[in-house]
Amino acid sequence: MPGRPIWQCAGKREPEKEQEAQAWIEAVIGEKFPSIPYELALRDGIILCKLMNRLQPGIITKVNVSGGDYKYMDNISQFQKACIKYGVPDVDLFQTTDLWDQKNIALVTTTIFALGRTAYKHPEWRGPYLGPRPAEENRREFSEDVLRAGNAVIGLQAGTNKLASQSGQNFGASRKIILGK
Repeated sequence: MPGRPIWQCAGKREPEKEQEAQAWIEAVIGEKFPSIPYELALRDGIILCKLMNRLQPGIITKVNVSGGDYKYMDNISQFQKACIKYGVPDVDLFQTTDLWDQKNIALVTTTIFALGRTAYKHPEWRGPYLGPRPAEENRREFSEDVLRAGNAVIGLQAGTNKLASQSGQNFGASRKIILGK
């Protein structure tokens, strides 16, 4: 549709999620966002790089604080690589163009939340977390006897055939044979 703002084209933005992500980033890096919109504050990648270096010191060796568009896009790329090293699933990462061209800011916020969840898995991180703690694997070990006993049980989803017979069943209309036509 012509005339629609660009942010409505991709993922639906949720201002409360963005505020939550921004508050978490500010708490982690210890500084406030500049007084410009959320997506513009993140666009040069400097804040994202600071965030990664605070979560895992030294994970990004050189943050470009000046030097134009390509340097800033490099910051975003370094942030994405650092996220993967840190353990963020690659399916949760935004593409550089999602942030740089502001094509999908909702996905950028999703990546920040995924990073916040991944921080739970790093015992060395003592700072604030973002979002709920991810579920951990709960493995159970069963003895051979218990496993064998489970094979004899018919699950209720399979149904039961107790008291079932075919006597007295007639489906649909019976056949009518008409003579003399």
